[in-house]
Amino acid sequence: MSAIEVRGLVKVYDHKVRALDGVSLDVEEGTVHALLGPNGAGKTTLIRVITTQLRPNEGSARVFGYDVVKNSSKVRELIGYVPQEVSLWSDLSGYENILIYSKIYGIPRELRSRKIEELLDFMELSEASRRLVRTYSGGMIRRLEIAIALMRSPKLLILDEPTIGLDPGARSLVWDKISEFRRENGVTVFFATHYMDEADKYADYVTLLNQGRVVAHGTPNDLKKHVKGNKVLVFFKESVDNSRLSEIVSGIPGVSISNLGNDHVELVVDDIPTKLPKILEEVFVKGYSVSEVEVREASLDEVFIKLTGRRITEESGRIKEVVSMRKMIRRGG
Repeated sequence: MSAIEVRGLVKVYDHKVRALDGVSLDVEEGTVHALLGPNGAGKTTLIRVITTQLRPNEGSARVFGYDVVKNSSKVRELIGYVPQEVSLWSDLSGYENILIYSKIYGIPRELRSRKIEELLDFMELSEASRRLVRTYSGGMIRRLEIAIALMRSPKLLILDEPTIGLDPGARSLVWDKISEFRRENGVTVFFATHYMDEADKYADYVTLLNQGRVVAHGTPNDLKKHVKGNKVLVFFKESVDNSRLSEIVSGIPGVSISNLGNDHVELVVDDIPTKLPKILEEVFVKGYSVSEVEVREASLDEVFIKLTGRRITEESGRIKEVVSMRKMIRRGG
């Protein structure tokens, strides 16, 4: 069973802004799936439909087989959700925030204290739990929100820009905790981001979204094949016989020559960790001495540029248009 199944989803705001334009995708149970795209691509709108906050104009979305419109209560029981906007009370302590949510989520009184302490400890927030949230760093706030989302032991964790605005260290710690919980509990993770490195590093599958439409889907490595994969430059200590080198490389599956020079070769490699040792071994056996190896990994941003002609980091339209879209999302269209 798919954790998420979306078919032909359309969402229109104010009868004119088409935020989702026939989106279809599947998220396999037990995987980490990234929704990658620039601001205004429709990521938040799609997540709000899946989390039952918005009703689509057309199409359908199901979570573990339950329709998000017809079975919204059941869907909410199965998911943990961290929105893009801060969802905490800044004038309360971390403990008071998570206590309030434990009551909202119906955690039995006899289980609350133990559950709260376990989650605070897991997120490394125990020592700061009595402090006001207004004194927390951005990373601490995000970890507390994730702790709250995990309170009901969800089968599906949905995160909207989980590390937006955080420094690299805080981003890494947030993802360490998400990854650890996923390994221990087998939860499915679906997250939206415009950080290419996060999608590349943590996701099993990536869906590229642009202007409300899916432009590509696959594993990070599969998507990179749109830009001829990763490149490896091998420099030699002496001049090389190009025809002989071509024969060496042609015998390695998933490796092809992009460019040849007197003392170097540029290779396109589909799987660098697996193929690079084989390349160097074959070259060494044939009597060549390598002076330097340079790896140039393809990026998902390059894939996006290839498919859409624009960068993921690029703002979609003018600032006032983005602000207007967010207001419409909050109103629910």
